[in-house]
Amino acid sequence: MILTIDIGNTNIVVGAITNGKTDFLSRIATDKIKTEDEYGSTLLNIFKLYGKKPENVTAAIISSVVPPVVGHIKQAVKMVTGVEAMIVEPGIKTGLNILMDNPAAVGSDLIVCAVAALDKYKPPIMVVDMGTATTISVIDKKGNYIGGQIMPGVIVSINALSDRTAQLPHISLDAPKRAIGKNTVDCMHSGVIYGAAAMIEGCIERMEEELGEKAKVVMTGGVGKYIAPHCKRDIDYDEELLLKGLYKIYLRNK
Repeated sequence: MILTIDIGNTNIVVGAITNGKTDFLSRIATDKIKTEDEYGSTLLNIFKLYGKKPENVTAAIISSVVPPVVGHIKQAVKMVTGVEAMIVEPGIKTGLNILMDNPAAVGSDLIVCAVAALDKYKPPIMVVDMGTATTISVIDKKGNYIGGQIMPGVIVSINALSDRTAQLPHISLDAPKRAIGKNTVDCMHSGVIYGAAAMIEGCIERMEEELGEKAKVVMTGGVGKYIAPHCKRDIDYDEELLLKGLYKIYLRNK
């Protein structure tokens, strides 16, 4: 069993894969002040929740966009499983050719998702990751990672809207009843969900114009499952994309 962990700004995605098949996928809150003991306790509870034994873990791999948390998670993994986790960082073998101004500055989560997408789909590919930020990564027809876009995440936008206005409440990500809302909450649901879907489609269309051809689009991230069904174009949603990418990178470096 390979333990895969991605540390994001809001959530930490914890998963396990055995022989290419996902054993479990869980999300916990990212907390910069938690100790390795607290994260270790949380990991033990996750294994217990899914009926898995930590002693069956033979290796672990971690990617992160929150550097202060990496050490605590790595130590927690060692305490719970006894294995030394591999870290996705500059110098690790990904098999991905990154054509950016500073390849080392590209977020590890973007690289991991791109590796997984290339393993499953024929390029060109666009990977939409919807978390704290919404990102779109572009892989050209030769399989090169050539760039993309970063924009505010849906939850960040909702919180900013509610916090900065006196009469707009905090809302959930419920599907809108219609495009034209009849009350404040319905208007917000429609604006947030359809607005995010239209923004993504518009950005994809503009980047395809630069590519000169259509691209396969895959979406991931905790927020993506709420947005993908409302996009008009064909988009595959894969909640496990990060885990699959981490697993592929581990196999290249073990």
